Amino acid sequence: MYLPKHFAGDETVGREVMQAHSWALLMTTDEAGAPFATHLSLLWQDDGSEHGSLIGHIARANPHWKLFERPAESLALFWGPHAYVSPTWYTPGPKVPTWNYVTVHAYGRPQIVEDTEGALDVLAKLAAAYEGTDASSWGLDRLPPGNAEAQTRGIVALRMPIARLQTKIKLSQNRDVEDRQRVIEKLEESDNQDAQSTARWMRRML
Repeated sequence: MYLPKHFAGDETVGREVMQAHSWALLMTTDEAGAPFATHLSLLWQDDGSEHGSLIGHIARANPHWKLFERPAESLALFWGPHAYVSPTWYTPGPKVPTWNYVTVHAYGRPQIVEDTEGALDVLAKLAAAYEGTDASSWGLDRLPPGNAEAQTRGIVALRMPIARLQTKIKLSQNRDVEDRQRVIEKLEESDNQDAQSTARWMRRML
């Protein structure tokens, strides 16, 4: 993606965004070079490699997984907070609207998790991430014996080692401090949760 130096975030921030906003868009090109996209949850895993990996699953009826053997990289896109910024919030002058946002692009080649045990491990990690691990949380053990294994026949579990990672933090760093403060205050006044979250990120960047 287009990534000016003053909007570039480091890998630690990228991991934070992926973990906090794990609803992603996975894109892979088909034989004609056209992108095929699937919306899914992707969990970042520290597997000891330089950039870590992502795990998730898609429906077996979704033909996307059949493209994973192609040599071209896939792109997993993660959205952090984002918000519209009005030029009326700046100090007076000839200024224009913009959009502030945080996003991460993770590139790699997805690998199909072929064995049932591996697929169950992916599902268990997804459940633990979103349900928690206390006694009241849902897990695969809540299913009847053999049901979890049967359920894996309808999905394709995947693991994508991350080959490279780009983190973009576009939060008015190209404006002076007074304008940035005014934008933060306006965003904090909003009832929109994304706007408020964007304001919190902007305060981190001051």
